[in-house]
Amino acid sequence: MDQDNNSEDESVGPSEDPSEDELPSLPPGLSDGEAMELLWQLRSQRRQASPELPETVSVLTAPDGSLLYLVGTAHFSDSSKQDVAMTIRAVQPDVVVVELCQYRVSMLKMDEATLLREAKDINLDKVQQAIKQNGLMSGLMQILLLKVSAHITEQLGMAPGGEFREAFKEAGQVPFCKFHLGDRPIPVTFKRAIAALSLWQKARLAWGLCFLSDPISKEDVEKCKQKDLLEQTMSEMIGEFPALHQTIVAERDIYLTHTLRQATRCVETPSNAQKVPAVVVGVVGMGHVPGIERNWEKQLNITEIMSVAPPSRFGWVLRTVIKGVVMGMLGYACYRAGGSLGRTVLSLPAVESLLETIRPPPLSPHDL
Repeated sequence: MDQDNNSEDESVGPSEDPSEDELPSLPPGLSDGEAMELLWQLRSQRRQASPELPETVSVLTAPDGSLLYLVGTAHFSDSSKQDVAMTIRAVQPDVVVVELCQYRVSMLKMDEATLLREAKDINLDKVQQAIKQNGLMSGLMQILLLKVSAHITEQLGMAPGGEFREAFKEAGQVPFCKFHLGDRPIPVTFKRAIAALSLWQKARLAWGLCFLSDPISKEDVEKCKQKDLLEQTMSEMIGEFPALHQTIVAERDIYLTHTLRQATRCVETPSNAQKVPAVVVGVVGMGHVPGIERNWEKQLNITEIMSVAPPSRFGWVLRTVIKGVVMGMLGYACYRAGGSLGRTVLSLPAVESLLETIRPPPLSPHDL
């Protein structure tokens, strides 16, 4: 899903050199057309023809001559934030695309302290929300992956996604720059990942994620600059599950390539609506860069990797058994606690909802 960055609605922090990077005050009395032309010329003057960019930046060219500056980042790295800011300021892009989807866009608008607190806090509400949004197994997998991120956050004292917030801020300083979300919706990724695993593989993966405890230092993060720390941690844990790697990494490489190519369409000049090649900055985890480069000139089938198979009958039976076990335990607890408490518990909305899901359908006249 694409989201345009409206600089009028977002608070953008000042840059280090206001004389060069902040948008200037326009002379009074200009028409809309004149103001747009002036800003277009300003951006053209700021755009460097042969910029000196960090070594983490790759340059890809579209068939129409549009340029993609692909910034490979580590999700917990101050250095990556600097790389993103340097690239956007140097090339003054038409579009900035980040490795986020609409389900994670909230991290762009939170301050660092709030994000740090939220990333560490995995509570019952988050578990319920994940299960409601993604289903039982996919929701639990999302919580386990959040635990990996929370583990890294706690070890480093650094909130994830700093490079995306930096990209959002810097895009707001570039005239006519749009801000797009380039990643596949996270519920699709989790549901496809769960569908690719056997029950035994799901149990083994969950076990590994639950007992993640290796210490991590800031030096480890920077050493992982060529392979993002979060993705490296996940790759090490899912290395024995090729199908899981396919859905979480390879398929998202394809989706990110598709959205980045969509962003590199020619843009129109404000003066005469002439089509000119676009300049795009993509901000993605370093682990996705090789896949995007491999897929850049290939024919891609996005429909295939967006489909989610319906739950199998075995999955339905498994969920019913789990709910039955839960209700059995609840009933026994109510019996031990006494009738009045039992009636109180059974009257709770959450319990009534659970009972409704396992209650058999009423018999029709034809079944009598």
